[in-house]
Amino acid sequence: MNEVNHPQTPSEQPSVDPQHKHVAAGDSLSKIAALLKNYDGQDKRPIPPLEQWDPQFCGSMNLTVKANGEWWHEGSKINRERLIRLFSTVLWREDDGQYYLKTPVEKLLIEVEDAPLLVTRIEKVCTDGKDYLTCITQTDDVVVIDEQHPVFLREYAGEIRPYINVRWNLDALIHRNAFYHLLNEGEFLEQDGQTVVKFSSGDFEFCLNSEALAE
Repeated sequence: MNEVNHPQTPSEQPSVDPQHKHVAAGDSLSKIAALLKNYDGQDKRPIPPLEQWDPQFCGSMNLTVKANGEWWHEGSKINRERLIRLFSTVLWREDDGQYYLKTPVEKLLIEVEDAPLLVTRIEKVCTDGKDYLTCITQTDDVVVIDEQHPVFLREYAGEIRPYINVRWNLDALIHRNAFYHLLNEGEFLEQDGQTVVKFSSGDFEFCLNSEALAE
């Protein structure tokens, strides 16, 4: 099942040699897909225990997660959503900021332009009489906005963008349409001479600077 942070109720990384090898073209994605299918015995989307795996670094592959959330392999966009969902379960980020596809037997370096995941929907759910805001990614991760998973802003390519941490140290960009939906759930206030948007998710409250978002 997908990793969800439910609401609460009352290695040392080998350095990458500039001459490191590239994985052979063509069968690299299908090989990883076969490994994952064998791992759980069926074609579904669990989150494997990546933190328990210590595979050998096997080089890089020509796979890029674009800043707009698209996945490209060897110069071609991957249009099979089921394949993207499958590979997103083995996304791994090291402390040095490098991203990998990590299986029990190998770890392959990939490129991520901005964030590796993309929030496409914001939904409100009610549990025990409290309303919670949830972020749902294009790869079916569900994250409840709370103290451990706050929405935050950072700059990318001269633009202030909203994000949320999904799992481990993987962040998701909140798509513009989803963020507009989130803004509709907020309250605009004046605070210290600035306009901010205040949100509530369960007992957790947070504010975002609306002027920064307008830049």
